[in-house]
Amino acid sequence: MTSGAQRATVSGPVGPAGQGGEPTTRVLVVEDSPEIATQVSRRFAAEGWEVRVATDGPSGVENARSYSPHVIVLDVMLPGFDGLEVCRRIQADDARAIPILMLTARDDETDLLVGLGVGADDYMTKPFSMRELVARVKALLRRHERTSRVAVADVSSPSGPPPIELGDLFIDRAQRRVSRAGEEAHLTPTEFDLLVCLASSPRTVLTRERLLEEVWDWIDASGTRTVDSHIKALRRKLGSDLIRTVHGVGYSLEPPTV
Repeated sequence: MTSGAQRATVSGPVGPAGQGGEPTTRVLVVEDSPEIATQVSRRFAAEGWEVRVATDGPSGVENARSYSPHVIVLDVMLPGFDGLEVCRRIQADDARAIPILMLTARDDETDLLVGLGVGADDYMTKPFSMRELVARVKALLRRHERTSRVAVADVSSPSGPPPIELGDLFIDRAQRRVSRAGEEAHLTPTEFDLLVCLASSPRTVLTRERLLEEVWDWIDASGTRTVDSHIKALRRKLGSDLIRTVHGVGYSLEPPTV
């Protein structure tokens, strides 16, 4: 095991075999605070998951490669190099996209948008409740599994799902590619799913709660800011005119004129 990494220190076995012979869910926790890492590891182990802890940026990247986790919980502030760089290297290096939830003590919107921009799927600010952390990680795992099933079905289908074309916005759902006015936009998996959800019902106002349910696969009022941050990230990449805010309700995609 590489320097800066360790098995989670928990009472009893870590990550028992899944029921029915299914592979155990592997979680990589990249966190330099021993107290937080231990608390998170114990809570995840109670779910029957196998947990490995990395305590700095370099070991976080190395364990993402060697451990092949199903999901990563990643702190922003780390020795070596920070969590943003860890996320960037993992997503650039791994052909298999790994869902990443970032933990940050900073509540600055710019930092959150940067985290989402380098490939994080979700984030939570410290302090956080273990119950909500587990709920969000479970939702990430469900969504990743669902996306993988859809991708396999699309490959086996001769044509795959039809693209969505709204004005100069083109969404290739089969290849998960997006362009506007002929210019390709590089979206994270979550940004892509959010855009498809909005574009599937253009000019229809979708509440934050509905977007949380359909895109993130969970409902909790505390997650509405996650939706807002991803909307802002989409606007930065595709233009501020594409998505309309309906204050106090949610968002609507307004088809652009050519």
